[in-house]
Amino acid sequence: MVIKTTRSVSWIRAARKDFEAFPSAVQIEGLRALTVAAEGGKSDNVKPLHGFTGGVFEIVLRHRGDAFRVVYAVQIGADIWVLHAFQKKSTQGIKTPKREIDLVHDRLKRLKEVLP
Repeated sequence: MVIKTTRSVSWIRAARKDFEAFPSAVQIEGLRALTVAAEGGKSDNVKPLHGFTGGVFEIVLRHRGDAFRVVYAVQIGADIWVLHAFQKKSTQGIKTPKREIDLVHDRLKRLKEVLP
């Protein structure tokens, strides 16, 4: 018998607030991908976030021509941590805007400082 362990999903407060402003269909799809991650898998709409050493992933969500992203980390403590959620309005083609990447770096650094 195989026992599956499901990790908890924890949220940076600001990321949760931004996520809750997404359309409900986007929230449902994002939560589905986070559930797969919590169970140790990787959803089809998840990719590693460039500019980070392993363990930081981006959920790619599309809805009615808009693009949304949810960034989470799997290597901080026992939980999966949602670091950032945003609607992508890229002025640089497919590249994630630098301010969003900088925000993820900052939140990741602060989280590592406060967690054991």
